[in-house]
Amino acid sequence: MITPTQEYRRIGHRRPEKLFTGLDAGVHALSGYYHRRGGVLDTLRRDADAVEAQAADWKNLTDHDLRQKLHEYRDAFRRGERRCPDLVIPALAAIRETAERQIGLRPFPVQIMGALALHRGYLAEMATGEGKTLTAGLAAVLAGWTRRPCHIITVNDYLVQRDPDWLKQLYQFCGVRVGTVTAAMNPLERQQGYAADVTYATSKEILADFLRDRLRLGGVDHPTRRLIRQLLHSRQPNREGLVMRGLHTAIVDEADSVLIDEAVTPLIISSPSKNPILQDVVKHASEVVAPLESGTDYTVSLRYREVELTDAGREKVEAECASLPGLWHSDERRTELIKQALQAREFYRLGKQYIISEGKIVIVDEFTGRPMPQRSWRQGMHQAIEAKEGLEITDPSETIARLSFQRFFRYYHQMSGMTGTAHEAATEFWQIYRLPVVTIPTNKPCIRQHGEDRIFLAEDEKWRAIVEEIERVHGTGRPVLVGTRSVAASDKLALLLTERKLEFKLLNAVRLREEALIIAEAGQPGRITIATNMAGRGTDIKLGQGVAERGGLHVIATERHESGRVDRQLFGRAARQGDPGSAQAFVSADDELVRRYLSRPMQRLLENILRGKIPGQHRLAASIFKLAQNNSQNLAFKQRKSVLRMDTWLEESLSFTGSTGT
Repeated sequence: MITPTQEYRRIGHRRPEKLFTGLDAGVHALSGYYHRRGGVLDTLRRDADAVEAQAADWKNLTDHDLRQKLHEYRDAFRRGERRCPDLVIPALAAIRETAERQIGLRPFPVQIMGALALHRGYLAEMATGEGKTLTAGLAAVLAGWTRRPCHIITVNDYLVQRDPDWLKQLYQFCGVRVGTVTAAMNPLERQQGYAADVTYATSKEILADFLRDRLRLGGVDHPTRRLIRQLLHSRQPNREGLVMRGLHTAIVDEADSVLIDEAVTPLIISSPSKNPILQDVVKHASEVVAPLESGTDYTVSLRYREVELTDAGREKVEAECASLPGLWHSDERRTELIKQALQAREFYRLGKQYIISEGKIVIVDEFTGRPMPQRSWRQGMHQAIEAKEGLEITDPSETIARLSFQRFFRYYHQMSGMTGTAHEAATEFWQIYRLPVVTIPTNKPCIRQHGEDRIFLAEDEKWRAIVEEIERVHGTGRPVLVGTRSVAASDKLALLLTERKLEFKLLNAVRLREEALIIAEAGQPGRITIATNMAGRGTDIKLGQGVAERGGLHVIATERHESGRVDRQLFGRAARQGDPGSAQAFVSADDELVRRYLSRPMQRLLENILRGKIPGQHRLAASIFKLAQNNSQNLAFKQRKSVLRMDTWLEESLSFTGSTGT
């Protein structure tokens, strides 16, 4: 029999507050500035020094005595004393000593600062290579001692399995049970993973399990109502099969990717729905738009990803559809289908937004370059793309449950996170998640050298310059990591390097299984590695023998990303832990960032600046690229807020999202 307290913890979650608007939003923003003020870092540094000062007290203890003290702290945290600073400092000192004995790593003071920040509900910005995995482990021990669910969110299943395995001895010695949840697990294995004190999983798996559990609950998701039902039907066995045991603490690794970049698309639980009519009309729509020409028959808005038929285009469509039956005679529905087919042609590109695997469309995450085989586009777009590629049309899906990542993470009673790039989005982290950002200093000074962006008028010129730069740096024996925004771009560069007879390693969505190994070896002498910008996050690049003396790893960005944070993540691959390294971006007026996020007059101005030899030419062009990136970031922020508002509206209106009792 589940006790009332257990029932509330298993089913209940924090009900997030509505976003502030107007004057309230301004006051709330000022509160955010206060919570991430410089004094916070001073407090973390002072407390980390206090942990360091206790090091000698723990050094002379036997393993038996150290374990006994750890278990005493665990019992105290279980009783609810986890917030007491007098307890946290010695507890972290003991955990630090345990880490050195059990896994051979002694956390640096900056890692102690990071662990304290996580424990206190901050988003810790820690540079690449500063040991975020161990930092999260220190904070997870403190959270795991409470016996409340602690979820460590990582970006892929490889890290879900690697990180707890690496820290396993630390957790065991501290009396903390650790589990994992991966995509391949069945419900029973998932239930066992969530039963642990600390559970590692990806955001997609946790949110999917949360939604599936809500569906299993049916309409009775309020803990009190469920307890009454159990009392009335106490002789009936519990057949719900819930896998989770509630939401309490979340520690989000690569928080910018999980909470911002991937938060635009909500997670949807769906089931196939037979719709032969849709399969037929998307084929016809693809055939009808085949002869239509951009600029003549329709116009394209790259920024808003919209198409509009011109009068000439409408006449052609009407003529082509005159002989088609049924809904093709409805002007509104016909226009909707034609626009969707045109959007599939203009905005969804093979090798960028998707790849074809075993005759099926597989969506590619544009931020990570990773394939997402379980995802599909909604409202017939997936079928429209299949028709465009001449593939078999699959059945559309019917939505059963839907929730955005933004709203889901606000359900946690306590949330913290860490990432290499956060301060650019500090306002958004505070506004959406109430997460104040604090920048943890590096253990050793960063000596990375940043070259000015090299700016070209045409894309072909840019690619030639990139190949020449790779060849030049490779000739010095230094390793080179080249970041691309898409699978197609990485394949194009691979072809250019093959023509120059340069050996390289290629990492993109098609070669996902080799990701961690390829990235880990990218620092070896003379190695050339091509990777989508975010591939291999969570895997350190260690320099091979003699590389540091030659200047370290050189990172090249083949274009600026829509978010400056992603650029900074890529550049952060070089010069980790005080190593030497360098980074540089190559951009052109033909880049998607320019074409999509600058007005035509601004695009022409950029082209004129690059054609002419005028004083300050480079500075002017660089400022225009910065403007395009700012436009992109502002638009993305508005889209995320729109998703959150829609999700809030759905929760208040529809029962399947759990609006009752939460």
